[in-house]
Amino acid sequence: MIPQLEAAARLQEAARTGKPCAPVRDLIGATDAYAVQEVLTEARLAAGARIVGHKIGLTSAAVQRQLGVDQPDFGVLFADMDVSEHAAIPLAGLLQPKVEAEIAFVLSEDLDSEDLTPERVRAAVAYAVPALEIVDSRIEDWDITIADTIADNASSGLFVLGDDRVTLDDAEPKDAVMSMTVNGEVASTGTGAACLGDPLAALAWLARTAREVGRPLRAGQVVLSGALGPMVPLEPGARISATMTGFGTVTATVGELS
Repeated sequence: MIPQLEAAARLQEAARTGKPCAPVRDLIGATDAYAVQEVLTEARLAAGARIVGHKIGLTSAAVQRQLGVDQPDFGVLFADMDVSEHAAIPLAGLLQPKVEAEIAFVLSEDLDSEDLTPERVRAAVAYAVPALEIVDSRIEDWDITIADTIADNASSGLFVLGDDRVTLDDAEPKDAVMSMTVNGEVASTGTGAACLGDPLAALAWLARTAREVGRPLRAGQVVLSGALGPMVPLEPGARISATMTGFGTVTATVGELS
């Protein structure tokens, strides 16, 4: 079997069975990993899934240290990953979930041209909202390299968007100070500047990279900026709240194991 297809099959089996698999770095390198991600994306689209945006991963030095990687990556957000309207974050289908606090950008314009200057990228943001990303890994024990996480759709899981919509005229993402609590106890802190120096810089990086691989950002899509601080385990029944100065608060309750 072609190594990229074998890596994709390994990750699909882990998702299907709920049993994490061995890393796929024995089959592919970082240069092949987006090809594996594309195989998995096309399979989901063929099964009826719908793309609603993208996520940027590994933007925080704290998260990079947690996972032993040294560069950002990105993945695809599908409509069924958005659990903002759910009464509780569902645990079904998640293997090894963790949660992190982010800023989410909603775009008003396509970002598909070569002229992706910081000014152009900023102007394409309709508004921003506080967000929780539930990251997950199909790789056993989160034993990942950059090749493993890219192939695994940037270790994606679910996401929750807050209700507060803030324009970039009213708040600067890089100046945000984040505090995330779990059951009322502070579990993670960070700043917008911890996200590649500025979440808008992360968005610009994604816009360029996504265009290069043939999936440019489109108007109406959601972009998760990447973590502003360390991720923490997602526990059944937990109450999570993340506040980002200037951008508001997002809260969610985690469902119980069935």
